[in-house]
Amino acid sequence: MAVWNESFEKSLKPFLEELEKQRLKLGGFKSGKGLIIIAIIALGIVLTTAWFTVQPEETGVVQRFGKVMRTAGPGLHFKLPLGIETVRRLPTARVLKEEFGFRTMSTVPGEKTRYAPSGSHEEESLMLTGDLNVIDVQWIIQYRIEDPISYLFQVRNTQKSIRDTSEAIMRRAVGNRLGSDVLTTRRVEVASEAKVEIQKVLSAYQTGVRLVTVELQDVTPPDTVKPAFNEVNESRQDKERTINVAQERANREIPKARGVASQRISEAEGYALERVNRAEGEASRFAAILAEYQEAPQVTRRRLYLEAMSGFLADMRGLYIVDRDQKAMVPWLPLESAGGATVPKGVQP
Repeated sequence: MAVWNESFEKSLKPFLEELEKQRLKLGGFKSGKGLIIIAIIALGIVLTTAWFTVQPEETGVVQRFGKVMRTAGPGLHFKLPLGIETVRRLPTARVLKEEFGFRTMSTVPGEKTRYAPSGSHEEESLMLTGDLNVIDVQWIIQYRIEDPISYLFQVRNTQKSIRDTSEAIMRRAVGNRLGSDVLTTRRVEVASEAKVEIQKVLSAYQTGVRLVTVELQDVTPPDTVKPAFNEVNESRQDKERTINVAQERANREIPKARGVASQRISEAEGYALERVNRAEGEASRFAAILAEYQEAPQVTRRRLYLEAMSGFLADMRGLYIVDRDQKAMVPWLPLESAGGATVPKGVQP
């Protein structure tokens, strides 16, 4: 009721002032002309307070004596005049942004964006990691107002609640990880985890807000320890580079060794198969010769002798007989000739 009285008196103030001016000007309300002027002024005040406009990206919340009556979309709308109904407009179709660790000072189109001086918001961005290192984490959250009534009346200061919740959850997400992970490989994971947790808390508080994104803008060590962090990062990069080179060599040498091993195994298996087949062939040949020998021993013995001598003499170039009493060697059986090896007399091929 106090809110209504204040808004009602505020809306009637211009009307009463104008009424007092006309009363003094006309010397009271005795003349009909004065009454007509006063009636026109009152009607104008009523009409100007009986309508309102909602922009395309906004939603209007209409309150009657402080109680929410309805919401209004973009366009021209009417309400009860003289402060009986009031309108609060919220940008429900716009993506709102909260910045942590920095502030955007200027975003004029065509000009370079200007930010607040570095270090002016370190109380928001300095965080302790899981390995007890301090890092400077700057991030933003973007959100939409889904339920304007909940946004206005479920939480006393919704914007401050969003900032406090986001900062608390981001500090917990960073504190559960190593500083090197947050600086390098786990940034996206930290942002994703923080988004889920922040949304859970805001939904539990019924703030009427839906997060769009949470992004880590700049994650750096504090200025006082940046040289030490740079040296550590260089050492880690050298380590990773050495590991990659070793892994590359291992990927090259191991398949090569496996190929050589497979080749040796295949050659051994082939050699074993060859020896087995040859042995089996020799055994079969011996069995066949034995069968022939048992049927005709003399003929078989002579044929084997001739075959052996043919193979033996084929590789000979000469036959010499050495006598102790004779100094020079005498060729007894010349096997060489201009056309090739000759077969000795009495030996049939």
